[in-house]
Amino acid sequence: EIKAMFHKIREYEAVSPSGAMLKDEDILQNLPVGTTATLYFKDLGAQIGWVTVFLTEYAGPLLIYLLFYFRLPFIYGNKHAFTSSPYSVVHLACACHSFHYIKRLLETLFVHRFSHGTMPFRNIFKNCTYYWGFAAWLAYYINHPLYTPPAYGDKQVKLALVLFLFCQMGNFSIHVALRNLRPPGSKTRRIPLPTKNPFTWLFIFVSCPNYTYEVGSWIGFTLMTQCLPVGLFSLVGFIQMTIWAKGKHRSYMKDFRDYPPLRSAIIPFLL
Repeated sequence: EIKAMFHKIREYEAVSPSGAMLKDEDILQNLPVGTTATLYFKDLGAQIGWVTVFLTEYAGPLLIYLLFYFRLPFIYGNKHAFTSSPYSVVHLACACHSFHYIKRLLETLFVHRFSHGTMPFRNIFKNCTYYWGFAAWLAYYINHPLYTPPAYGDKQVKLALVLFLFCQMGNFSIHVALRNLRPPGSKTRRIPLPTKNPFTWLFIFVSCPNYTYEVGSWIGFTLMTQCLPVGLFSLVGFIQMTIWAKGKHRSYMKDFRDYPPLRSAIIPFLL
């Protein structure tokens, strides 16, 4: 049998050549077909689990950044090997960057519930190139022996730290709220709503406040370090998260007739 040649996670079945993929829980009697049905099969190719991809792409920046922070000899030369920056903002930036990716790793293991178990195997190379490459680029400049602190000194750094930590807590709160919407082992979708946690009140205005908080965190990190590569990483991340947020927003609007009309995708009243 041809079907037996393909692993279940590689299979794509639909009722039309260009139709949406059937879900595992779909029942044949409920499909929009007549007394006879033709199912179209597609091989999705090699797949890899979301958890594996997330752990790989997040562990990379954590370790790569530390290589630059400790100034290994092959990075800045023997003269600066294993030396320490005299500026406290450099050490604070390392702590914040490490905290961010440790948080992501722990959320992947203990918080996130994925509606899809796998993604194309080739995506791991694309994702890792993005995260690992940017991590190396921004770490190189922040930890460089010639790096200079932000123009407005400690006031700028402290304000940026408050923004960073506030948005990190907000991002975590949204992830927990989204987790609680989906029972274990279920793919049930419900409208995300604000809870008693004040960080979730952003759901009143946007569909994807986790992305809003994520962008805010990187804006804070940009202000803290006043480093161009960090700003570019934040900009690229914002563009990508806006695309994801708009897609999820359209999906919510399509799936739920009573979806709150006031909400935007990622930025209240704008995007």
